[in-house]
Amino acid sequence: MKNRFLNFLMCGAIFLAFTSCNEDDGATGPDPTNDEQWVTVAGAAMGENPGDGNGGTLIYAVSYEDAINPEVSIDVYEDGEPVKSNRTARIQVSEDGNTLFNIAYAGENGGEFSRFAVGGGASYVEEDVTVSIAQYAGTAPRWGKLYDGDKTGIAVNIADISANNAPVDENSDEKTGPFEYYRGTATILALDLQNVEISGYQQYEIPLSQEEELAGHTIFRLDAPVLNQVGNKLIIGTWMRKYDPESGDRESEWDRLGTKSVVVDYPSLKNAKVITSTVAHGDCSGYRSNVNFLAEDGNIYQATQRNPNGEGSYILKITPDNEYDNSYVFSLDEALGANDVYVQTWRYVRNGKGYVVYRKGESDQSFVALVDLNARTAKVVEEIPNDADLSLHQYQGFHVSGDNLLMAVTPIGKNGNIYVLNSQTGEVTKGAQLINKPGNHYIGAF
Repeated sequence: MKNRFLNFLMCGAIFLAFTSCNEDDGATGPDPTNDEQWVTVAGAAMGENPGDGNGGTLIYAVSYEDAINPEVSIDVYEDGEPVKSNRTARIQVSEDGNTLFNIAYAGENGGEFSRFAVGGGASYVEEDVTVSIAQYAGTAPRWGKLYDGDKTGIAVNIADISANNAPVDENSDEKTGPFEYYRGTATILALDLQNVEISGYQQYEIPLSQEEELAGHTIFRLDAPVLNQVGNKLIIGTWMRKYDPESGDRESEWDRLGTKSVVVDYPSLKNAKVITSTVAHGDCSGYRSNVNFLAEDGNIYQATQRNPNGEGSYILKITPDNEYDNSYVFSLDEALGANDVYVQTWRYVRNGKGYVVYRKGESDQSFVALVDLNARTAKVVEEIPNDADLSLHQYQGFHVSGDNLLMAVTPIGKNGNIYVLNSQTGEVTKGAQLINKPGNHYIGAF
């Protein structure tokens, strides 16, 4: 059934800023050759404040050749197609660029998974297959596509965090024993991306150590799932939180634990186990994109966020044995000669090289650095504009093709470009021009 991607929202309240509804299903870009891929460019429209991305997400597809051509202009806000999502969508694109996957985030369709054929330009044709995971993982699940040939997506959620106290005496309404822990119910759900169906899910509590739980620590969020090299374990990032065991109030300042990940059996999704890094103390759940990547050496490399006391972000190593390698210390503060580096997102490319998007301290300005995981070095990409309005905290998608990484870079409300970054040589070239609108910014090239 050839329905235009979310035509019913085109005239809806979220997109009142856009002046017309285009009913022409034939709006396509040039066909890519067999050696090329579609590149989907995404932009986030402002809601109430510049850069908040709460006005929705728009997308537009071009050939790889056009994406790297500085003579080409792309205006996703005038020519693009809106994505089904109440806020900034978390879209995923197939390895060949020809299929787009989306789970609507919040709203009346929150939790609904759908699939679209990429036809070029604003042509994203919804296939007549959908499935809702809302009853299992809520209406705003975090999710990611595994690097398994576009077979599987993993959605995760933690809900209903509450204290578990000893039973209350029915006669006195007093507790008959001490506080034990705060826990929520974790959901880990596998989506068959090809058949568009739920292929499995598990729900359970994930305990920490008794000492940690008695102090009020708990897993607040799961995100950024990645499959290990053997294919028998999923590693899932965590975002930690702490409550006061006496009052039940959430604590804003507390001594953080070492960075923790959850490891579960795959494909059964059972036997959840928590592993802990002694190198870093930040979270490893990411924000709008993945921060966990499998490299050719069989190790998973993980960037940390929300690091305490100005510690700065680390890249951690998880071995093929699904344990942290605490002898691997890669501090981005040290590598970049900066203080309180905060990784907003990053992408592994190949041969031990990748690119990190980061800010420093409380500043919103973003920078990009080429990282060498083996040498544990980082070098700022000087060709990326040094602009105070460049804020990439919502950035989601990188397009990787061989040694090259394509990245959409626009300061808030300003025009920019797709940048072509060669991970092996460090060469940087400008690609297509990106036309912006006040308060908006581009958040991906998938």
